[in-house]
Amino acid sequence: MRTGSVDLPLHGGQCPPWLFERMTKLGRAILMLLVREEGPAGVLKKLADPFWFQALGCVMGFDWHSSGLTTTVCGALKEGLRGCEGELGLFIAGGKGKTSRKTPQDIITYAEKFGLPNNTERLVYASKMSAKVDNTAVQDGYQLYHHTFIFTAKGEWAVVQQGMNSTARRARRYHWLGEKVSDFVVEPHSAICCDQKEKRVLNLVAGPSEKSRNTIAALGCLNPERVTREYTKLVLPSRHSLYMEHLQPSSLQRVLLKTYERQPADFEAILSIPGVGPKTIRALSLVAELAYGARPSYQDPAKFSFAHGGKDGYPYPVNRSVYDKTIDILEQAIKEAKLGREEKLQAFRRLQCLTVFSAPARTT
Repeated sequence: MRTGSVDLPLHGGQCPPWLFERMTKLGRAILMLLVREEGPAGVLKKLADPFWFQALGCVMGFDWHSSGLTTTVCGALKEGLRGCEGELGLFIAGGKGKTSRKTPQDIITYAEKFGLPNNTERLVYASKMSAKVDNTAVQDGYQLYHHTFIFTAKGEWAVVQQGMNSTARRARRYHWLGEKVSDFVVEPHSAICCDQKEKRVLNLVAGPSEKSRNTIAALGCLNPERVTREYTKLVLPSRHSLYMEHLQPSSLQRVLLKTYERQPADFEAILSIPGVGPKTIRALSLVAELAYGARPSYQDPAKFSFAHGGKDGYPYPVNRSVYDKTIDILEQAIKEAKLGREEKLQAFRRLQCLTVFSAPARTT
């Protein structure tokens, strides 16, 4: 189940080394405390919550309204966890750009190194399908460029991934929690939170898109020549952002040869086939609607606190001495808890009764 999404302005640049080093240390301390308090599965639930993740980024000193919050926080957590994975039973794979494409190999490497249960294939599939859904089945104008897959030694998993709309100069972040996934392609999200709804969205995982999903799966089993004949007859309506020059019938036919050979049983099966991307799905959706009356949903299925300031000085510059003191306090609390002295952790538990971790967020 996708638990939510967040829209952010697209920002360039790099996180300064002095801040990333502190984010890594603070991230490691927070992960260790969370695993101790709630277990590895509890960490997944936190990271899969867009409100909590956004607040975490702000606590770690990053800009609350920057696309870099996603990539930098995930990178800091992954680096902070390095060397502690086996002890905590928690693993982080993937990342930004080319690193995201190494996610399946990261999962396999962790499984082999730590002798994890034989569920690697299922985890790799979950990683690929969560990305395929947000990039292909839900076409909201955001091209995925960041994919982080977090999983436990028991095989529980969560996903934090982000797409980019270079024209609008915005990014959108998507969260998934594996324990709630019952069907990757039918209403896989429980909440979509953002400040801006897109006007042109092809949403094939919406409930009302069931007929379209079934028709697309059926089209994938037909002789490719028959489908392309229907496609070339279509007069494309203005609400679709797909035009004939974007996908030539010959290109569509080459992809449909793959689907025809595999005879996919349903929409999830056709979506999982390598080479079936956004253009193919848009074309098949168009044929399904105009030739067979299977209209999909075009509705967009689309949360912050500050503890140490922000990288760019908002709401105030990062206070390095306070940041370092926070890390020292957390690390000392962890060391003492390991020795059986939990007074500081008890104080943290009492503190949550007096404070709110994240401020109320604007939802749509």
